[in-house]
Amino acid sequence: MSEAVREVVRGDGCTINADATVGYGEFDEPTRIGEDATIRAGSIVYGDVTIGDEFATGHDVLVREGTTIGDDVLVGTKTVIDGQTTIGSHVSLQTNVYVPTETTIGNNVFVGPGAVLTNDEYPVRTDDGLEGPTIEDGASIGANATLLPGVTIGENAFVAAGAVVTDDIPADSLAVGTPATVQELPDPLEGANQLA
Repeated sequence: MSEAVREVVRGDGCTINADATVGYGEFDEPTRIGEDATIRAGSIVYGDVTIGDEFATGHDVLVREGTTIGDDVLVGTKTVIDGQTTIGSHVSLQTNVYVPTETTIGNNVFVGPGAVLTNDEYPVRTDDGLEGPTIEDGASIGANATLLPGVTIGENAFVAAGAVVTDDIPADSLAVGTPATVQELPDPLEGANQLA
């Protein structure tokens, strides 16, 4: 374990693989991890990160500074959370998800493998500031979907696999296509996710 691990406050029952780095960097605030966390090999969790109970990572996960994560959150292999982000409880981020700075993810949210969230409307062309997406409670994001900067995915909405979301998606609706269009949520997709 790296020297930075001394900057970690962790609850009972935590398992941090010897090949993981927790408390990376020099920050005023330590990394705080709740009880019963599992951080697997190759993962890096920066300082100034607060994580609740029952957190689990796959391998090679990155969690940058200024991130707050609730209870019972899974972060899949090779997922990147680029910091200054808030993630609620009972959230599942699958393999290869990219979460940029200034993103908000609510409770009971599922984000499928390869989904990409973005926060820069005109990359390297202008300096208008960063604004990540907001994913409200109970929403599901399908595999390989792309969410553009500043969009809001409403409560219990469902974004289909491969969709490119350029505008807000209302609660309890389905987003399909490129660019995504809003449709009525089919009966099998109605209601909340079963993550809690």
